[in-house]
Amino acid sequence: MITLESDQQLKQLTEDGSVILLFSADWCPDCRIIEPFLPELEEKFSSWTFVYVDRDQFIHICAENDVFGIPSFLALKNGEEVGRFVSKDRKTQEEIEEFLTNVNG
Repeated sequence: MITLESDQQLKQLTEDGSVILLFSADWCPDCRIIEPFLPELEEKFSSWTFVYVDRDQFIHICAENDVFGIPSFLALKNGEEVGRFVSKDRKTQEEIEEFLTNVNG
């Protein structure tokens, strides 16, 4: 998983290719619960580049994309949103896999 470091990096990552943005934060207990199985999801859905977006560091990106709860996922292909799994609710591995399967086409 790539950790987002700048707006410029986000632009480069998302303008060409398939990217899953994971909006998260260090203090988020629901975010910690999904961490153990994220490598497995990255391997299973290897056609996607997974990018960790720190909600506190990039609050403007959250606002621009209407992401007001974490953990949340945004799927982008060639700069266009193709799917979102955005809410403040805790997410299970099964729910995240279902989302990724649906956006994978």
